[in-house]
Amino acid sequence: MAATVAEAMREREDLGIWMGENVMNVHNQDQPSKPENESRLSVILLDQGLFTVYKRLFMVCLTLNITGLVVATTGHFSYARNRAALFSIGNILALTLCRSEAFLRVVFWLLVKILGRSWVPLFLKTATTSLLQSLGDRDNTSPETIGVSSAILSLLCFSSMAAFPLVRHLHHNVFERSHRFAGWMALCLLWAFIMLTISYDPKTKSYSNEIGSRLIKSQEFWLTVTITILITMPWLTVRRVPVKVSTTSGHASIIKFEGGIKAGILGRISPSPLSEWHAFGIISDGKKEHMMLAGVVGDFTKSLVSNPPTHLWVRQVHFAGLPYLVNMYGRVLLVATGSGICVFLSFLLQPCKADVCVLWVAKRVEQNFGKEIKEMVSRHPRDQVIIHDTGVLGRPKVSEMSVSAAKNWGAEVVIVTSNPKGSRDVVDACKAAGIAAFGPIWDS
Repeated sequence: MAATVAEAMREREDLGIWMGENVMNVHNQDQPSKPENESRLSVILLDQGLFTVYKRLFMVCLTLNITGLVVATTGHFSYARNRAALFSIGNILALTLCRSEAFLRVVFWLLVKILGRSWVPLFLKTATTSLLQSLGDRDNTSPETIGVSSAILSLLCFSSMAAFPLVRHLHHNVFERSHRFAGWMALCLLWAFIMLTISYDPKTKSYSNEIGSRLIKSQEFWLTVTITILITMPWLTVRRVPVKVSTTSGHASIIKFEGGIKAGILGRISPSPLSEWHAFGIISDGKKEHMMLAGVVGDFTKSLVSNPPTHLWVRQVHFAGLPYLVNMYGRVLLVATGSGICVFLSFLLQPCKADVCVLWVAKRVEQNFGKEIKEMVSRHPRDQVIIHDTGVLGRPKVSEMSVSAAKNWGAEVVIVTSNPKGSRDVVDACKAAGIAAFGPIWDS
């Protein structure tokens, strides 16, 4: 806000009222913090820790698979030895369930209903939040089946390599497209594998044309049907819808859609559904419309500012993210920097089971995010919404502010949305103070 000195002083005074003296005293806000040399990539690759919940889940799955493989090959688990394909497809089904937005939406809803009660122990709620956040014999096989299964394995390995954080961070479009098309090809080949294995007779070494009854009785077939439904379900809801895009600055844009959405839900939008999808938090009062706040960080978000579209592709099956679990707790502190505020605003606009306090650190709120966003946050009591405008008050130590605000609010848990380093610092500081805290997982 390019203003006179008097106007700047008035801004500072208003923001001081929003923040409250208890948070202002954390440190001298007028003194910017020292510039950090850590890059986003170094935080993602080197500073995630060896024992995150996500990595522990990976080790559990890997250990179970290796144990099962050893037991089967040594002849102590004949069922698995004779049905290697079934267990392989079971692994793919488990993977699909863990990444299915529709399935996880149901899981999130169910667990919030079950655990979102005052008598449920806090440790059980935080443990559940951590978990949800991370979420054949050659002689009897034809050469064609071996070839198809090898191709499936190669595609899965390729997808896994493309998902490595270094590749995903530096070449995100390559990761997204290879992941999608390799997955589709693997699914098609999986169906070919099912047809080949069911129709092949190892005694005559020939294929049978009568496979209908065999399919119905095959466990592999029904697992593959389930996998196919889970993968195709979101794509069946893809629609091209009209949007209204407004920009208040070159730093962010607001995209408006028809229809109300529950708090804590995220959505995906795309200019071209076969090439790229982008996830954003949803702001909604739960009534007639919802919106997304897109900060300018890449080619797509830049195009929203420079060339606002009139239509975008959306997936009508929205997915539940970490903020959806807010209603599992009694009192929650929500910490956001920049455009990360979008996923938290719905908790201020809609009735919420939890008592929430929002701490938002951003630069020149009205100028960069618009009058509408500023009004959404400024209409609430000063002890519920804490705004630190870095364009007026300087850069703060968000981690210290978060700990102070959490203690003042009596928060059971802190949820943060920021960049990798900012999220890590807030989570670490809160945990060191004995407060449960969660942020985005950057190594998943």
